[in-house]
Amino acid sequence: MSVQEQEVQLEGPRPTNGVPKWEADENFHADGTPRVNPWLIAVTVTMATFMEVLDTSVANVALPHIAGNLSASVDEATWVLTSYLVSNAIILPISPWLGGLIGRKRFYQLCVILFTVSSLLCGLAPSLSMLIFFRVLQGVGGGGLQPTEQAILFESFPHEKRGMAAAVYGMGVLFAPIIGPTLGGWITDNYSWRWIFFINIPVGALSVFMTQLVVFDPPYIKALKKKLGRIDTVGLGLLAVGLGFLQIILDKGQREDWFESGFIWRMTVCSAAALIFFVIWELRTSHPVVNFSLMKDRTFATGMVLIFMTGFVLYGSIVLLPIYLQGLMGYTAVLSGLVISPGGIATLLLMPVVGRLMGTKLDPRLAIAAGFTVTAISVFQMSHFNLELGFANYIWPRIVQGIGLAFIFIPVNTVAFASLQKERMNDGTGLFNLMRNLGGSFGIAIVATTLSRRQQVQNARLGEHLNPFNPNFQWRLNAVQQGLASSGMDPASSHRTSMGFLQGLMQRQAYMNAFVEDFWILGVAMLAMLPLLFLMRRPKPGSEIVFE
Repeated sequence: MSVQEQEVQLEGPRPTNGVPKWEADENFHADGTPRVNPWLIAVTVTMATFMEVLDTSVANVALPHIAGNLSASVDEATWVLTSYLVSNAIILPISPWLGGLIGRKRFYQLCVILFTVSSLLCGLAPSLSMLIFFRVLQGVGGGGLQPTEQAILFESFPHEKRGMAAAVYGMGVLFAPIIGPTLGGWITDNYSWRWIFFINIPVGALSVFMTQLVVFDPPYIKALKKKLGRIDTVGLGLLAVGLGFLQIILDKGQREDWFESGFIWRMTVCSAAALIFFVIWELRTSHPVVNFSLMKDRTFATGMVLIFMTGFVLYGSIVLLPIYLQGLMGYTAVLSGLVISPGGIATLLLMPVVGRLMGTKLDPRLAIAAGFTVTAISVFQMSHFNLELGFANYIWPRIVQGIGLAFIFIPVNTVAFASLQKERMNDGTGLFNLMRNLGGSFGIAIVATTLSRRQQVQNARLGEHLNPFNPNFQWRLNAVQQGLASSGMDPASSHRTSMGFLQGLMQRQAYMNAFVEDFWILGVAMLAMLPLLFLMRRPKPGSEIVFE
């Protein structure tokens, strides 16, 4: 049996004149739509996604607190984010298969339960290593939610209402990053970072209860288990091993001095070998976990690169901002959350506008170019941060970034998926989510490494000016000493205190310069994606929009 035939079987009955052939079922109408109000289903499935996205956004502002409470450095605390993204990516490609094997509704509920229980364990974690382990479990649960929710949502609405339903779903997902940073900051400042995980418990319990009441498997899902091919266990194992070793490299690289370490070299060889064999195996097997044949479509392949880099820059900048605001500017977690949230509001308000534009004759590639350019401008604005700015100066770049992201997500999906056949849509969405998560993991790891390395370089560079032959340094040293002496401090103590004060100022400025360089790198990375738009074909008018 060919791969295409199996894909058709996995998708269930194909439409005939626009109306699917459905077996009789008391929970569904003749056209395959559920008898339950579809908007109630939309609210139910959006609830779990809201919980998952909220958990990621609240964790960003809590990283400095997690690091301090668990006796870890800030770059070690970023493992809390990258471990989740990588485990999330591993489960994504096999979610449709697992949903068909045990039933989509049951699989969805199991994912919510695993996510909720893991959230409880994360809140109780006694050490960073245990927290990372529980975040891995949480990522497994979260990874199965998105593709399953999308399938439930799109099958619950008639074709002509899917666009608006997807927009509502997308706005619900975007609402979490709006309140997440502020909510996470308030919880962290007033209670403990552990409560950012505990708040998932009531939401998860309500989601499981509502799913049991209003979500039902379509008739073809119930008969799907008999038609399923075997799971590609070899491919899944190679993917897990390859991404697992990659996760270790990203997490341990900075502390092990990257490729100066034999340990990192061994991990790199193992990861590269596993991923290379994974690609070779997937191209030869009849039941691939990841359908690399989709890469033959240059528009889809280009879209994957763009979404990878979008995740890279988005997660990288969102991680840097709280560290900068709390570590250098002395902001509380709440204030740093208030800086981040307006960007989400801008994206939320513009998403319906961009969705409507995609239904016009506007070339979506122009929207993508505008989105990448505006996002690059926002990050370049962040690269002009200094130690004298006020609260409003930090908010505006985030708002600009939110505007840019609104013109990236929907148009990139529109163009990338426009040429894919419907029976390949599940494979495409899984691969797209995989690339976005990997982009986020790489972004977090690279900005954390670059920040640490450039801080060392800037320390050495600025430290060269703290010498007795520098007249500016001598003038400032004498001024500080005189001020201390006038307060009654003896000369020897005032000299030591003055040197320590100037050394602290130098280190603070070096840290600031490292942030500036990190933001500048992210801006250049966004602009570097613009030439790739020439590789994308313009979709035909009326192409269906796929929301991530």
